[in-house]
Amino acid sequence: MIKLETLLGPPSKKWLAVTFAWILAITGAAKVSSSLGAAKLLDYQDPILGLKFRYFMLATGLIELGVATFCWRTKTLKNAFWLVAWLSTNFLIYRLGLWWIGWKRPCACLGNLTDAIHLSPELADQLAKILLVYLIAGSYAALLSSYFPSHLRINHQSAATK
Repeated sequence: MIKLETLLGPPSKKWLAVTFAWILAITGAAKVSSSLGAAKLLDYQDPILGLKFRYFMLATGLIELGVATFCWRTKTLKNAFWLVAWLSTNFLIYRLGLWWIGWKRPCACLGNLTDAIHLSPELADQLAKILLVYLIAGSYAALLSSYFPSHLRINHQSAATK
């Protein structure tokens, strides 16, 4: 009998929270570091919110670092998953907004990190999209698994014997 909680049980959920924390810590630190730089892009206004990219990246990076810290330190994983789901959903809405207005430039989501590890902006944008899908899918899957009543859990053994 394989239960959904076995597939996404407490050890798996803790591991998931730790991977979320690492992703958000790295991308958050990259954004904060980039926001302190001298790139011309930082002085332009973000097309969605109208803030200078410098302040937008600083604020976003600090929020990511805060959520990462919460994911590492919390004993209540469900709250960590709610925060990651909230943050990643906001990232998705932001990216949809960029698409809606026809923004064609790659997202500078990873800041100067792309230069440091020699990634092209296009490849970094694709990597950011993959990470976003991981954050969204993982956080929502973890939340959904904690809300399934026990009688709705997957039971392969009883299905096989029928």
